[in-house]
Amino acid sequence: MADKKVGFSASRRRLLVNGSVTMAAGLVMPAIVRAQNSSPFKIGHLTPRTGFLGPMGEYAVLGATLAVEELNAAGGVLGRKIELLTEDSVNPQTASTKAQRMVERDKVGALVGEISSASGLAISQVATRAKTIFLQTGCNSDELRGKSCSRYMFHLEACNTMYVRTIGQSLLRDNLVKGKKWMAFTADYAFGHDLFKQTKKFMDENGAVFISNDMLPTDATEFSASLLKIRQQKPDLVISNLAGNQTTNFTKQYNEFDIDVPFAGADMNMTSIWGAGKSGFSGTWPIVWTHQLQAPSAKKFVSVFEKRWDKLPENQAVNDYLAIKILAEAMTKTGSDDTQKIIAWLESDAAKFDVLRDREGYFRPWDHQLMTEMYTVTPSNNKDADKWDFMTTSAPVPAASESLEALAPTQEENMCKFA
Repeated sequence: MADKKVGFSASRRRLLVNGSVTMAAGLVMPAIVRAQNSSPFKIGHLTPRTGFLGPMGEYAVLGATLAVEELNAAGGVLGRKIELLTEDSVNPQTASTKAQRMVERDKVGALVGEISSASGLAISQVATRAKTIFLQTGCNSDELRGKSCSRYMFHLEACNTMYVRTIGQSLLRDNLVKGKKWMAFTADYAFGHDLFKQTKKFMDENGAVFISNDMLPTDATEFSASLLKIRQQKPDLVISNLAGNQTTNFTKQYNEFDIDVPFAGADMNMTSIWGAGKSGFSGTWPIVWTHQLQAPSAKKFVSVFEKRWDKLPENQAVNDYLAIKILAEAMTKTGSDDTQKIIAWLESDAAKFDVLRDREGYFRPWDHQLMTEMYTVTPSNNKDADKWDFMTTSAPVPAASESLEALAPTQEENMCKFA
Protein backbone atom coordinates (compact mmCIF):
# COMPACT_ATOMS: atom_id res chain seq x y z
CA MET A 1 0.00 0.00 0.00
CA ALA A 2 3.01 2.29 0.27
CA ASP A 3 3.50 5.12 -2.18
CA LYS A 4 6.81 6.93 -2.47
CA LYS A 5 5.23 10.13 -3.74
CA VAL A 6 3.75 11.03 -0.38
CA GLY A 7 5.97 9.00 1.93
CA PHE A 8 3.33 6.89 3.69
CA SER A 9 4.28 5.10 6.92
CA ALA A 10 2.46 3.99 10.06
CA SER A 11 3.77 7.07 11.86
CA ARG A 12 2.57 10.63 11.49
CA ARG A 13 2.33 12.11 8.00
CA ARG A 14 1.84 15.76 7.13
CA LEU A 15 0.55 16.27 3.62
CA LEU A 16 0.70 19.67 1.97
CA VAL A 17 0.53 19.10 -1.76
CA ASN A 18 0.88 21.65 -4.55
CA GLY A 19 0.85 19.31 -7.55
CA SER A 20 -1.79 19.36 -10.24
CA VAL A 21 -4.50 16.70 -9.89
CA THR A 22 -7.70 16.53 -11.92
CA MET A 23 -10.90 17.12 -9.94
CA ALA A 24 -13.50 14.35 -10.05
CA ALA A 25 -16.47 15.52 -12.11
CA GLY A 26 -19.64 16.48 -10.28
CA LEU A 27 -17.94 17.34 -7.00
CA VAL A 28 -17.97 20.95 -5.92
CA MET A 29 -14.59 22.70 -6.05
CA PRO A 30 -14.68 25.43 -3.42
CA ALA A 31 -13.99 28.90 -4.77
CA ILE A 32 -10.92 30.74 -3.53
CA VAL A 33 -11.74 33.45 -1.02
CA ARG A 34 -9.31 36.14 0.14
CA ALA A 35 -7.27 34.65 2.93
CA GLN A 36 -8.02 35.72 6.46
CA ASN A 37 -5.23 33.48 7.68
CA SER A 38 -2.21 32.47 5.60
CA SER A 39 -1.39 29.43 7.72
CA PRO A 40 -2.59 26.00 6.53
CA PHE A 41 -5.94 24.68 7.70
CA LYS A 42 -5.10 21.47 9.58
CA ILE A 43 -7.27 18.36 9.49
CA GLY A 44 -6.59 15.54 11.94
CA HIS A 45 -7.17 12.20 10.20
CA LEU A 46 -7.49 9.15 12.47
CA THR A 47 -8.02 5.66 11.09
CA PRO A 48 -6.82 2.13 11.94
CA ARG A 49 -3.72 1.19 9.91
CA THR A 50 -3.02 -2.05 11.77
CA GLY A 51 -5.12 -4.95 13.06
CA PHE A 52 -8.22 -6.49 11.51
CA LEU A 53 -9.50 -3.11 10.23
CA GLY A 54 -6.12 -2.11 8.79
CA PRO A 55 -6.91 -2.92 5.12
CA MET A 56 -9.86 -0.52 5.16
CA GLY A 57 -7.78 2.11 6.96
CA GLU A 58 -5.21 2.00 4.17
CA TYR A 59 -7.92 2.91 1.66
CA ALA A 60 -9.17 5.65 3.99
CA VAL A 61 -5.74 7.29 3.82
CA LEU A 62 -5.69 7.11 0.03
CA GLY A 63 -9.14 8.71 -0.22
CA ALA A 64 -8.33 11.51 2.24
CA THR A 65 -4.98 12.15 0.58
CA LEU A 66 -6.55 12.46 -2.86
CA ALA A 67 -9.13 14.95 -1.58
CA VAL A 68 -6.42 17.14 -0.04
CA GLU A 69 -4.29 16.96 -3.20
CA GLU A 70 -7.21 18.09 -5.33
CA LEU A 71 -8.14 20.96 -3.02
CA ASN A 72 -4.55 22.21 -2.74
CA ALA A 73 -4.00 21.93 -6.50
CA ALA A 74 -6.91 24.36 -6.89
CA GLY A 75 -5.48 26.81 -4.35
CA GLY A 76 -6.87 25.46 -1.11
CA VAL A 77 -9.92 26.69 0.79
CA LEU A 78 -10.50 30.29 1.84
CA GLY A 79 -7.09 31.02 0.38
CA ARG A 80 -5.41 28.50 2.70
CA LYS A 81 -3.75 25.21 1.90
CA ILE A 82 -5.00 22.07 3.62
CA GLU A 83 -2.58 20.13 5.82
CA LEU A 84 -3.52 16.53 6.61
CA LEU A 85 -2.17 14.98 9.82
CA THR A 86 -2.76 11.23 9.62
CA GLU A 87 -2.38 8.81 12.55
CA ASP A 88 -3.01 5.11 13.17
CA SER A 89 -5.83 5.19 15.73
CA VAL A 90 -4.99 1.60 16.91
CA ASN A 91 -7.65 1.30 19.66
CA PRO A 92 -10.08 3.55 21.61
CA GLN A 93 -7.54 4.67 24.23
CA THR A 94 -4.89 5.50 21.64
CA ALA A 95 -7.45 7.17 19.39
CA SER A 96 -8.56 9.41 22.26
CA THR A 97 -4.98 10.33 23.17
CA LYS A 98 -4.04 11.16 19.59
CA ALA A 99 -7.22 13.14 18.98
CA GLN A 100 -6.55 15.16 22.14
CA ARG A 101 -2.99 15.89 20.98
CA MET A 102 -4.20 16.93 17.53
CA VAL A 103 -6.70 19.36 19.04
CA GLU A 104 -4.50 20.81 21.78
CA ARG A 105 -0.98 20.75 20.34
CA ASP A 106 -1.50 20.70 16.56
CA LYS A 107 -4.52 23.03 16.62
CA VAL A 108 -6.46 21.10 13.97
CA GLY A 109 -9.62 22.76 12.72
CA ALA A 110 -11.45 19.44 12.24
CA LEU A 111 -11.18 15.72 12.85
CA VAL A 112 -11.99 13.17 10.13
CA GLY A 113 -12.00 9.38 9.88
CA GLU A 114 -12.17 6.26 12.05
CA ILE A 115 -13.74 2.84 11.40
CA SER A 116 -14.07 1.26 14.85
CA SER A 117 -17.26 2.40 16.60
CA ALA A 118 -15.56 2.24 20.01
CA SER A 119 -12.70 4.45 18.81
CA GLY A 120 -15.18 6.73 17.06
CA LEU A 121 -16.99 7.29 20.35
CA ALA A 122 -13.68 8.10 22.07
CA ILE A 123 -12.78 10.64 19.36
CA SER A 124 -16.26 12.16 19.51
CA GLN A 125 -15.89 12.76 23.24
CA VAL A 126 -12.62 14.63 22.63
CA ALA A 127 -14.16 16.62 19.78
CA THR A 128 -17.22 17.55 21.83
CA ARG A 129 -15.16 18.79 24.77
CA ALA A 130 -12.97 20.82 22.42
CA LYS A 131 -15.95 22.00 20.32
CA THR A 132 -14.24 20.70 17.17
CA ILE A 133 -16.19 19.16 14.30
CA PHE A 134 -15.67 15.42 13.72
CA LEU A 135 -16.75 13.83 10.43
CA GLN A 136 -16.69 10.09 11.08
CA THR A 137 -16.37 7.92 8.02
CA GLY A 138 -16.60 4.27 9.05
CA CYS A 139 -18.38 3.78 12.39
CA ASN A 140 -21.68 1.89 12.06
CA SER A 141 -23.02 1.71 15.61
CA ASP A 142 -26.56 3.09 16.01
CA GLU A 143 -25.58 4.25 19.49
CA LEU A 144 -23.31 6.94 18.01
CA ARG A 145 -26.43 8.40 16.38
CA GLY A 146 -28.58 7.75 19.46
CA LYS A 147 -27.74 8.11 23.13
CA SER A 148 -24.07 8.87 22.36
CA CYS A 149 -24.74 11.39 19.59
CA SER A 150 -23.02 14.78 19.57
CA ARG A 151 -23.71 18.03 17.77
CA TYR A 152 -20.03 18.05 16.78
CA MET A 153 -20.14 14.60 15.11
CA PHE A 154 -21.41 13.94 11.56
CA HIS A 155 -21.79 10.45 10.08
CA LEU A 156 -20.81 9.68 6.50
CA GLU A 157 -20.97 5.94 7.16
CA ALA A 158 -24.40 4.29 7.24
CA CYS A 159 -25.59 2.98 10.60
CA ASN A 160 -26.22 -0.68 11.36
CA THR A 161 -29.99 -0.33 11.01
CA MET A 162 -29.53 0.95 7.45
CA TYR A 163 -27.29 -2.02 6.60
CA VAL A 164 -29.71 -4.54 8.13
CA ARG A 165 -32.75 -3.08 6.37
CA THR A 166 -30.89 -3.04 3.05
CA ILE A 167 -30.02 -6.74 3.23
CA GLY A 168 -33.42 -7.41 4.81
CA GLN A 169 -35.24 -6.23 1.69
CA SER A 170 -33.28 -8.78 -0.35
CA LEU A 171 -33.92 -11.62 2.12
CA LEU A 172 -37.65 -10.84 2.29
CA ARG A 173 -37.81 -10.92 -1.50
CA ASP A 174 -36.06 -14.32 -1.53
CA ASN A 175 -38.42 -15.77 1.13
CA LEU A 176 -35.60 -16.28 3.65
CA VAL A 177 -37.15 -14.53 6.64
CA LYS A 178 -40.63 -15.48 7.87
CA GLY A 179 -40.58 -18.86 9.59
CA LYS A 180 -36.94 -19.46 8.61
CA LYS A 181 -34.27 -20.58 11.09
CA TRP A 182 -31.41 -18.06 11.34
CA MET A 183 -27.94 -18.79 12.74
CA ALA A 184 -25.69 -15.78 13.44
CA PHE A 185 -21.95 -15.20 13.86
CA THR A 186 -20.92 -11.88 15.39
CA ALA A 187 -17.72 -9.88 15.92
CA ASP A 188 -17.09 -9.65 19.65
CA TYR A 189 -16.71 -5.88 20.04
CA ALA A 190 -18.94 -2.80 20.09
CA PHE A 191 -19.74 -2.77 16.36
CA GLY A 192 -20.63 -6.46 16.23
CA HIS A 193 -22.76 -6.33 19.37
CA ASP A 194 -24.76 -3.41 17.99
CA LEU A 195 -25.08 -5.02 14.56
CA PHE A 196 -26.45 -8.23 16.09
CA LYS A 197 -28.91 -6.18 18.13
CA GLN A 198 -30.27 -4.62 14.93
CA THR A 199 -30.24 -7.97 13.09
CA LYS A 200 -32.17 -9.64 15.91
CA LYS A 201 -34.68 -6.79 15.91
CA PHE A 202 -35.28 -7.28 12.18
CA MET A 203 -35.67 -11.06 12.69
CA ASP A 204 -38.23 -10.58 15.46
CA GLU A 205 -40.20 -7.97 13.51
CA ASN A 206 -40.39 -10.14 10.39
CA GLY A 207 -40.97 -13.61 11.84
CA ALA A 208 -37.57 -15.29 11.53
CA VAL A 209 -36.68 -18.03 14.04
CA PHE A 210 -33.49 -17.48 16.00
CA ILE A 211 -31.29 -20.56 16.60
CA SER A 212 -28.00 -19.23 17.95
CA ASN A 213 -25.46 -16.41 17.90
CA ASP A 214 -21.75 -17.14 18.31
CA MET A 215 -19.47 -14.27 19.38
CA LEU A 216 -16.12 -14.58 17.58
CA PRO A 217 -12.93 -12.72 18.64
CA THR A 218 -11.77 -10.06 16.22
CA ASP A 219 -8.34 -11.64 15.84
CA ALA A 220 -9.76 -15.05 14.86
CA THR A 221 -8.60 -16.35 11.47
CA GLU A 222 -9.75 -19.99 11.53
CA PHE A 223 -13.45 -20.87 11.69
CA SER A 224 -13.70 -24.63 11.20
CA ALA A 225 -15.51 -25.17 14.53
CA SER A 226 -18.14 -22.57 13.60
CA LEU A 227 -18.60 -24.04 10.14
CA LEU A 228 -19.00 -27.57 11.50
CA LYS A 229 -21.66 -26.21 13.87
CA ILE A 230 -23.60 -24.93 10.85
CA ARG A 231 -23.66 -28.45 9.40
CA GLN A 232 -24.90 -29.83 12.73
CA GLN A 233 -27.68 -27.27 13.30
CA LYS A 234 -28.84 -27.08 9.66
CA PRO A 235 -30.32 -23.56 9.64
CA ASP A 236 -32.22 -22.07 6.71
CA LEU A 237 -29.88 -19.05 6.67
CA VAL A 238 -26.46 -18.15 8.07
CA ILE A 239 -26.11 -14.44 8.84
CA SER A 240 -22.74 -12.75 9.38
CA ASN A 241 -22.27 -9.83 11.77
CA LEU A 242 -18.50 -9.98 11.36
CA ALA A 243 -16.05 -7.22 10.43
CA GLY A 244 -12.82 -6.54 8.56
CA ASN A 245 -10.51 -9.51 8.04
CA GLN A 246 -12.98 -11.71 9.96
CA THR A 247 -15.44 -11.35 7.09
CA THR A 248 -12.79 -12.12 4.47
CA ASN A 249 -11.61 -15.30 6.17
CA PHE A 250 -15.05 -16.55 7.20
CA THR A 251 -16.40 -16.10 3.66
CA LYS A 252 -13.47 -17.92 2.07
CA GLN A 253 -13.71 -20.82 4.50
CA TYR A 254 -17.50 -21.00 4.07
CA ASN A 255 -16.88 -21.74 0.40
CA GLU A 256 -14.02 -24.14 1.13
CA PHE A 257 -16.31 -26.19 3.40
CA ASP A 258 -18.90 -26.25 0.59
CA ILE A 259 -21.77 -25.58 2.98
CA ASP A 260 -25.12 -25.84 1.22
CA VAL A 261 -26.96 -23.22 3.30
CA PRO A 262 -27.89 -19.73 2.06
CA PHE A 263 -25.38 -17.18 3.37
CA ALA A 264 -25.85 -13.45 3.89
CA GLY A 265 -24.31 -10.68 5.94
CA ALA A 266 -25.32 -7.43 7.56
CA ASP A 267 -22.13 -5.52 6.69
CA MET A 268 -19.62 -5.69 3.84
CA ASN A 269 -16.68 -3.73 2.43
CA MET A 270 -14.99 -4.11 -0.92
CA THR A 271 -11.69 -4.92 0.83
CA SER A 272 -13.34 -8.07 2.23
CA ILE A 273 -14.78 -9.02 -1.16
CA TRP A 274 -11.46 -8.57 -2.95
CA GLY A 275 -9.69 -10.31 -0.06
CA ALA A 276 -11.96 -13.36 -0.40
CA GLY A 277 -11.26 -13.47 -4.13
CA LYS A 278 -13.27 -14.82 -7.02
CA SER A 279 -13.27 -18.37 -5.67
CA GLY A 280 -14.02 -17.37 -2.08
CA PHE A 281 -16.72 -14.71 -2.28
CA SER A 282 -20.26 -15.91 -1.66
CA GLY A 283 -23.57 -14.75 -0.22
CA THR A 284 -25.64 -11.58 -0.38
CA TRP A 285 -24.41 -8.45 1.38
CA PRO A 286 -25.29 -4.75 1.88
CA ILE A 287 -22.74 -2.09 0.98
CA VAL A 288 -22.66 1.72 0.82
CA TRP A 289 -20.78 2.11 -2.49
CA THR A 290 -18.90 0.15 -5.14
CA HIS A 291 -16.72 1.09 -8.12
CA GLN A 292 -19.38 -0.40 -10.42
CA LEU A 293 -21.81 2.52 -9.94
CA GLN A 294 -22.65 4.34 -13.16
CA ALA A 295 -23.36 7.85 -11.86
CA PRO A 296 -21.16 10.25 -13.91
CA SER A 297 -19.33 11.59 -10.84
CA ALA A 298 -18.72 8.04 -9.57
CA LYS A 299 -17.20 6.96 -12.90
CA LYS A 300 -14.98 10.06 -12.98
CA PHE A 301 -13.84 9.49 -9.39
CA VAL A 302 -12.96 5.86 -10.15
CA SER A 303 -10.87 6.99 -13.11
CA VAL A 304 -9.01 9.66 -11.12
CA PHE A 305 -8.41 7.39 -8.13
CA GLU A 306 -7.13 4.54 -10.30
CA LYS A 307 -4.79 6.86 -12.18
CA ARG A 308 -3.39 8.26 -8.91
CA TRP A 309 -3.02 5.04 -6.93
CA ASP A 310 -2.94 2.29 -9.61
CA LYS A 311 -5.88 0.49 -8.00
CA LEU A 312 -9.65 0.83 -7.86
CA PRO A 313 -11.28 2.72 -4.97
CA GLU A 314 -13.53 1.03 -2.45
CA ASN A 315 -16.19 2.31 -0.08
CA GLN A 316 -13.91 3.43 2.78
CA ALA A 317 -11.79 5.48 0.39
CA VAL A 318 -14.97 7.18 -0.83
CA ASN A 319 -16.19 8.09 2.67
CA ASP A 320 -12.91 9.72 3.72
CA TYR A 321 -12.59 11.49 0.35
CA LEU A 322 -16.13 12.88 0.63
CA ALA A 323 -15.69 13.95 4.27
CA ILE A 324 -12.88 16.33 3.37
CA LYS A 325 -14.66 17.60 0.26
CA ILE A 326 -17.85 18.23 2.24
CA LEU A 327 -15.91 20.06 4.95
CA ALA A 328 -14.23 22.23 2.31
CA GLU A 329 -17.57 23.01 0.68
CA ALA A 330 -19.06 24.00 4.04
CA MET A 331 -16.14 26.37 4.68
CA THR A 332 -16.56 27.92 1.25
CA LYS A 333 -20.33 28.33 1.58
CA THR A 334 -20.01 29.98 4.99
CA GLY A 335 -16.83 31.90 4.11
CA SER A 336 -15.46 30.77 7.45
CA ASP A 337 -13.60 28.04 9.32
CA ASP A 338 -15.74 28.70 12.41
CA THR A 339 -17.04 25.38 13.71
CA GLN A 340 -20.46 26.70 14.75
CA LYS A 341 -21.11 28.26 11.35
CA ILE A 342 -20.02 25.09 9.56
CA ILE A 343 -22.31 22.92 11.71
CA ALA A 344 -25.27 25.25 11.18
CA TRP A 345 -24.80 25.14 7.40
CA LEU A 346 -24.42 21.34 7.32
CA GLU A 347 -27.72 21.09 9.23
CA SER A 348 -29.50 23.42 6.80
CA ASP A 349 -31.75 22.53 3.86
CA ALA A 350 -29.20 24.16 1.53
CA ALA A 351 -26.56 21.52 2.28
CA LYS A 352 -26.90 18.93 -0.51
CA PHE A 353 -23.91 17.02 -1.86
CA ASP A 354 -22.86 14.98 -4.85
CA VAL A 355 -21.93 11.76 -3.02
CA LEU A 356 -20.84 9.81 -6.12
CA ARG A 357 -24.27 8.21 -6.51
CA ASP A 358 -27.38 8.90 -8.59
CA ARG A 359 -29.07 11.00 -5.89
CA GLU A 360 -27.60 13.80 -3.80
CA GLY A 361 -26.99 13.20 -0.12
CA TYR A 362 -27.74 15.36 2.92
CA PHE A 363 -27.30 15.25 6.69
CA ARG A 364 -30.38 14.92 8.89
CA PRO A 365 -30.28 17.89 11.28
CA TRP A 366 -31.39 15.93 14.36
CA ASP A 367 -28.80 13.11 14.32
CA HIS A 368 -26.32 14.21 11.60
CA GLN A 369 -26.67 10.95 9.63
CA LEU A 370 -25.82 11.33 5.94
CA MET A 371 -28.74 10.11 3.84
CA THR A 372 -27.55 8.26 0.71
CA GLU A 373 -28.45 5.36 -1.52
CA MET A 374 -27.14 1.90 -0.59
CA TYR A 375 -26.78 -1.38 -2.53
CA THR A 376 -26.44 -5.13 -2.24
CA VAL A 377 -23.64 -7.22 -3.77
CA THR A 378 -23.65 -10.86 -4.86
CA PRO A 379 -21.18 -13.06 -6.77
CA SER A 380 -21.21 -12.46 -10.52
CA ASN A 381 -22.39 -15.16 -12.93
CA ASN A 382 -19.73 -14.02 -15.39
CA LYS A 383 -17.06 -16.73 -15.32
CA ASP A 384 -14.68 -14.42 -17.21
CA ALA A 385 -14.90 -11.60 -14.61
CA ASP A 386 -11.51 -10.21 -13.59
CA LYS A 387 -10.08 -9.92 -10.06
CA TRP A 388 -11.93 -6.64 -9.44
CA ASP A 389 -15.36 -7.36 -10.91
CA PHE A 390 -16.42 -10.85 -9.83
CA MET A 391 -19.35 -9.33 -7.93
CA THR A 392 -22.59 -7.68 -9.09
CA THR A 393 -23.91 -4.44 -7.59
CA SER A 394 -27.69 -4.10 -7.31
CA ALA A 395 -29.89 -1.16 -8.19
CA PRO A 396 -29.97 1.55 -5.48
CA VAL A 397 -31.76 0.89 -2.20
CA PRO A 398 -34.10 2.63 -1.45
CA ALA A 399 -35.57 2.72 -4.95
CA ALA A 400 -35.71 6.03 -6.79
CA SER A 401 -39.41 6.38 -5.90
CA GLU A 402 -38.73 6.06 -2.16
CA SER A 403 -37.39 8.52 0.40
CA LEU A 404 -33.70 8.21 1.21
CA GLU A 405 -34.78 7.99 4.84
CA ALA A 406 -36.73 4.75 4.27
CA LEU A 407 -33.84 2.66 5.65
CA ALA A 408 -32.77 4.87 8.55
CA PRO A 409 -34.02 4.73 12.15
CA THR A 410 -36.71 7.25 12.97
CA GLN A 411 -36.36 9.75 15.78
CA GLU A 412 -38.57 7.54 17.93
CA GLU A 413 -36.41 4.47 17.25
CA ASN A 414 -33.02 6.05 17.87
CA MET A 415 -33.58 9.21 19.86
CA CYS A 416 -30.71 11.66 19.73
CA LYS A 417 -30.54 14.67 22.02
CA PHE A 418 -27.74 17.13 21.35
CA ALA A 419 -26.44 18.78 24.49
